[in-house]
Amino acid sequence: MDGLRVAVIGAGRWAQWAHLPGWARDDRVEVVALVDTDPRVLGEAAERFGVRRASTDYREVLDDPSIDVVDVATANSAHYEVAAAAIEAGKHVLCEKPVHRDFRRTRALAEAARAKGLKTKLGFTFRYAPAVRYAKSLIDAGFIGTPYVFNGFEQNSQWIDPATPMRQVDPDADPAVLATSSIEGYGAPIIDIMHWWAGGRLTSVVGTMRNFVPERVVQTTGRRQRLNIDDGDMWICEFDNDLIASIQSSYVTVGNLPGIEARLYGSEGALIVRLVEEFGVCQTIRTATKDAAEYVEREVPAEFFPPGGASTEDWGALFYANLCADFATELLDGGDTNQGDFEQSALVQETINAFEASFHRRAWVDFPLGGAA
Repeated sequence: MDGLRVAVIGAGRWAQWAHLPGWARDDRVEVVALVDTDPRVLGEAAERFGVRRASTDYREVLDDPSIDVVDVATANSAHYEVAAAAIEAGKHVLCEKPVHRDFRRTRALAEAARAKGLKTKLGFTFRYAPAVRYAKSLIDAGFIGTPYVFNGFEQNSQWIDPATPMRQVDPDADPAVLATSSIEGYGAPIIDIMHWWAGGRLTSVVGTMRNFVPERVVQTTGRRQRLNIDDGDMWICEFDNDLIASIQSSYVTVGNLPGIEARLYGSEGALIVRLVEEFGVCQTIRTATKDAAEYVEREVPAEFFPPGGASTEDWGALFYANLCADFATELLDGGDTNQGDFEQSALVQETINAFEASFHRRAWVDFPLGGAA
């Protein structure tokens, strides 16, 4: 393969901020088709990004044998349907999270893609932050030593004000039962980083969820009503290499976006990565060693950025450029490497499902869940 021809399904805000600029930044890739059910949004995005082929029906692009990759940037409810159809059509697939709320459905898609010789990628945006990639290289090089403790945070202040419209997770959900929202919608990326950095396998979890702001304006109706979702949660995790970890996510914690922080402490050193837009930069990494316990900030080497990239860019465009480039390299090289794929998505979703089970049972839950959801 000399280059990749990509069809992007979904032309909304996130597609225009991250997906389309990410692909455009890579001269090995051409976005040849754009799909959205809203003709106005579709037309505006196609003109802005110079995509000549625009359609309101994603099935049209699946029938085109010249398209190599389908990028699913639709609403969550359509992720599984479009990704499954694209794999069935023989396309490599990039999909936003979650592929499906039941990890077993996601794992089945991962197996279907593998059987067809296809590669998949999930929109784990923060895995591809230059500072996170640099941290992973330090961990792999032994900087941490034996890992002891991981702390992961995804803090978001967008919905502190209940008048800020929020999408209803499930309009048919029982309003008396706390629905999973923050840990799935925003917690997934930090759970992905936890698994990536841990060096072991998850064995058990326990935790709790809260609904701090019960009444909110719902996006679809514009009315204020009871929205019984987890807008804050906290979890403890155990791994088979004796690592212990904590995960915390929230919609109602004060602070700048995107609010990701990952910390790893070990026998030789420690590191803290913050993916937060502060003081004109979108990421920082600080490290300490057992012989010099004070943390010092490190400069992220150029090799972890996309060409021309800098920490002064908007985080969405910067991080997603790395994601798109990574997928393009995996596909064009033709080897077995495929990080952050649907199998990893299934692992993260299974972790979220285990968190849900722990909260509802008010007890530790063993991992993996196996046949349970």
